[in-house]
Amino acid sequence: MRAAVAAAIVAATIALAGAAATSAPATPTPTPTPTPSPTAPVDPIRAAQYWLDDYGIRTAWETTRGEGVRIAIIDTGVGRGPVEFSGVVGGADFSGLGASDGRSSVGAVDADHGSWVASLAGARGTGAETGMLGVAPDAELLSLSIGFGSSVSVPFVEQVADAIRWAVDNGADVINLSFTTNTLTWDPLWDDAFLYAFDNDVVVVVAAGNRGNGTEEVGAPATIPGVLTVAGVDRSGQVSQGASTQGITVGISAPSEQLLGVSADGRVVQWEGTGGAAPIVAGIVALVRAAHPELDANNVINRIVSTARPAAGATAVPDNLYGFGLVDAAAAVSAPVDAVDANPMGDLAEWIRLYRRAEQTPEPEPTVAPVDVPALPQAESAPRVSPLVPSTDTLRYGTLPLAAGTLAAILVALGVTAAARRILSTRAMRTPNPRTEESFPP
Repeated sequence: MRAAVAAAIVAATIALAGAAATSAPATPTPTPTPTPSPTAPVDPIRAAQYWLDDYGIRTAWETTRGEGVRIAIIDTGVGRGPVEFSGVVGGADFSGLGASDGRSSVGAVDADHGSWVASLAGARGTGAETGMLGVAPDAELLSLSIGFGSSVSVPFVEQVADAIRWAVDNGADVINLSFTTNTLTWDPLWDDAFLYAFDNDVVVVVAAGNRGNGTEEVGAPATIPGVLTVAGVDRSGQVSQGASTQGITVGISAPSEQLLGVSADGRVVQWEGTGGAAPIVAGIVALVRAAHPELDANNVINRIVSTARPAAGATAVPDNLYGFGLVDAAAAVSAPVDAVDANPMGDLAEWIRLYRRAEQTPEPEPTVAPVDVPALPQAESAPRVSPLVPSTDTLRYGTLPLAAGTLAAILVALGVTAAARRILSTRAMRTPNPRTEESFPP
């Protein structure tokens, strides 16, 4: 046996530079711990993985263990040494602090977080009956290391966006994001990155976030339409008071308390948080994709939420705390489910159209083909003439009309003057002169 389960519980609210590690719902009805056989003692690590039985995972293994499916773990890096991580087939670093293949742990406090997450999704054990097994132990893993905090020179949103694109380009079928932020909104840089994943038929599983970090509601990226957001429950199937937030974007619930995780150095520890619930669901997504390779991402997500078991504490379906209910791996893999045409968790492209860009009317298409018009000939330059020398045009349209008008005005004036004189002369002849009458009295 490799290692004993660590006595200390690792806090579920791992601070990832403004992003909280998350964990998932627990089991509805705990299953009794297996009784060791007289000849083959039960490995305590295997016995402690209650979620394998309580959530139908072992039953689902009768159909598939996730072979042929690739899960990308975007986190603080997956340890290189432990044999449990022999399923890691590639990776990259986006923080500028880790190894180029993403296999060195990034961060002083949260360095093991990526390894814990990967072990829940796809650990392969240390032997046939020993060591930790992930939900999809035959799936392949990609280790994409990112960093949190002021020590990282690359902005966090850029790291995540670049890591998502790299994961898609390198064959990821499922992407797990076990971190959250304290805001409902997200940087527009994530729009294109998440759309790129959705357009390439990749399921993105995101942790809802932890109340232990002081966050009551889910934050981005769990609020992005189209992602499968995972809330956390305890072993009785009740919402985890310390390790789960609430919100209308919650899609499914999974165990988030008393979880195990393999550290980068091989130690097995106990921890909690929706950051652990998310990879459990990501592993179940891998089982569904392996069992139903003909299904697109929308129908894979629909299988997960449609086959969920009712949560005792839920008041509606979906519920702000439990989403559609408690995840059931066996039903998700084997139950008959009707096909859908859309992602039940929303449409990011439509959200962008409504909230990022105003709906624009397309430019009208031209109805007539453009016509080439030949260039006009250059105008002939007019000869330079002195303004003092009259030209034909100035004589015709200026001097002659002016002279004729002036002559007509003079003739009219002379005629009027002559007429006035004749009138005055006639009046003088008809009117007696007073002085003459007085000079010659009768």
